[in-house]
Amino acid sequence: MGLLPAELAAKLPPIYTQDGNREAPVVLKVFDPCSNWTWYATEYDPEERICFGFVVGHEEELGYFSLTELESVTNRLGLPLERDLHWNSETPLSKVVAGEVR
Repeated sequence: MGLLPAELAAKLPPIYTQDGNREAPVVLKVFDPCSNWTWYATEYDPEERICFGFVVGHEEELGYFSLTELESVTNRLGLPLERDLHWNSETPLSKVVAGEVR
């Protein structure tokens, strides 16, 4: 199944369709349970398995990330990244970027 099950993939709009929309819903949240790294997806290209969204790591920025790469990552304890099973997939991007919801 990976980090993005089919029912969530179906909710993610195509890449570039939410450009400039600060209220776009953040459908997917992926995180490293051993660090502060977190990826929030608002758009998705199923052919390339590329997402666009907000990334929290060394810096906080909007950008693209590869689901294939995220699924291949293991952290310092050898654990994979995880999908937040309790994430509200209707949370607007503006609240994530502002740090109101994480």
